[in-house]
Amino acid sequence: MIYALDTNTLSFLFKEDEKVHRGADAATKNGDTMVLPPIVDYELQRGLLARRMVEKHRKYLDFRQTIPVGVFDENVWAQAAYVYASLRQQGKLIDEADILIAAFCLVNGYTLVTDNTRHFENVKGFEIVNWKR
Repeated sequence: MIYALDTNTLSFLFKEDEKVHRGADAATKNGDTMVLPPIVDYELQRGLLARRMVEKHRKYLDFRQTIPVGVFDENVWAQAAYVYASLRQQGKLIDEADILIAAFCLVNGYTLVTDNTRHFENVKGFEIVNWKR
């Protein structure tokens, strides 16, 4: 299985959250893979840099060498447009970054790891797990 990590999941990992670390350790022991959606990489880096957290940013860049950052190709962008249109027609829009994360998971068949499951509940077609709970 390939797990795409949401921004909050990465934050919990860096805050040494025991439950999230157990989930990541279990995935690793099962031979599963973890990947970062590019927007998650961006969100984490911008937050660390904006708050001038130089040491944490360096640690994040070291961590990022151990986990691949995915790509938003034309299929992901097209899927994101479809997800946006569908959610808008339902009157249930979510944040643009979450739309891109959902599209990334849908196109690639990844399971999303997030503590914000309600953000994604109206996007159908991919699995969501929560290592925090």
